[in-house]
Amino acid sequence: MGFWNRTDETWGTEGSATMRREDPTPTAGGDLLLGAGAEFEGKLTFAGTVRIDAKFKGTIVTNDVLVVGDRARIDADITCGTVIVHGEVNGNIRAKDAVELHAPARVRGDVETPSFSLEKGVVFQGQTTMPSGSPQPGLRPAPRAGEARPAPAAVPAS
Repeated sequence: MGFWNRTDETWGTEGSATMRREDPTPTAGGDLLLGAGAEFEGKLTFAGTVRIDAKFKGTIVTNDVLVVGDRARIDADITCGTVIVHGEVNGNIRAKDAVELHAPARVRGDVETPSFSLEKGVVFQGQTTMPSGSPQPGLRPAPRAGEARPAPAAVPAS
C-alpha cells in the first residue's frame, strides 16, 4: 500500500546509516494507515483504502475499503463498501459489497452485507443479515418443512 512519497534528500550523522527523509504527502491513491500506538475518537470518513492498526472509537463511513489490522481495536459502528477485519471490532458493520473476517479477528456486533466470509479461528458474536438481491433464473427457494415440492417445469424440446 502506498502511503507516502519519498524524496531523494537524505540525512544522517557521520558514521551512521544514511536514511531517507520522508515527505508527508499522501499518494494519489488515497490510501492511509493509522498506525499501532495511536488512539483516535470521532467520525472517520474517507475515500480509497484505509488500514487501522490503532484504537478508534466513534463511527466510520465510506463507500470504499476499510482494513482493520490485527493490532487494532475498533469501538464503532461501521458503514463501508468493503470491510476486512484481522483485529477487534465492537460495533455493528454494514457493508454494501463484502465483509471478510480473517483469523485472529474478534467481532462483537451485527453484520449486514451481501457477501460474508469467515475464516477458521475467528470469534464472531452477533447476527448476520445478507440482503437478498434479485433471484437468479431457475433457482427457487427451498420448500419449508411439510410443504410439497413443486413439480419441475417442462422444458420444450428443440
